[in-house]
Amino acid sequence: MIEHLYCVSHQGSPRHVIERDGESRLVEGDVFGNYELGAPIDLANASLLPPVRPSKIVAIGLNYKDHASEMNKALPPEPLMFMKPSTAVVGPGDQIRIPMWAGEIHHEAEMAVVIAKRASRVSAADAMGYVLGIACANDVTARALQKSDVQYTRAKGFDTFAPIGPCVALGLDPSGLRIEGILNGAVQQSSSTGELIFGVPQLVEFVSRVMTLLPGDVILTGTPSGVGPLAPGDTFTVRIEGVGELTNSVVEQ
Repeated sequence: MIEHLYCVSHQGSPRHVIERDGESRLVEGDVFGNYELGAPIDLANASLLPPVRPSKIVAIGLNYKDHASEMNKALPPEPLMFMKPSTAVVGPGDQIRIPMWAGEIHHEAEMAVVIAKRASRVSAADAMGYVLGIACANDVTARALQKSDVQYTRAKGFDTFAPIGPCVALGLDPSGLRIEGILNGAVQQSSSTGELIFGVPQLVEFVSRVMTLLPGDVILTGTPSGVGPLAPGDTFTVRIEGVGELTNSVVEQ
């Protein structure tokens, strides 16, 4: 059974909600530990927040063959790992604020993997037992800064450069999902997570060999080809089969 985990503003506080079989209920307890479902809630009229607040976002670059080709880069022999700060996270409907001085800003539609429990030196064979679920994400990137800097921190780390949501799909197989990036209603990116060079189990193993992953942490799995510029006034949507749609508008910072 596929369930969807949301986070909403409820009576002035963030609360998790699980949607199951068309019914949405508040989570009583710790969604990463012991919990039960409580009172029903109308998601249609709720204010959605980022579904998780990760302590860190570990992103993987050049993980689709077609994207590596469009960036004129060789396929990596192992995952190319970089970080985005937790302060970059925004939720569905929030604005992406782009610094106009930073040059061209690009969208990157991605599948986000949300970690369920503390993970250190996890094997690929056991990795899915450490995955809570899958979300949509946009790895917003200041492309000119990425090209000029030695590393990606500045280009990837601006506030609002990590939209995540609208929910976390629980129990969804991440190995062959349709993923799309839609700019102002026009599909710019279209692929399948089956085209990943390194799949979710391999990524959890690789990252957890380097650093301990904590509940709620996020691994961004890379973007397919079709990345392109964002400008003030644009609206960008990440759509992943079985998860839903994450939509954010773009404004000038």
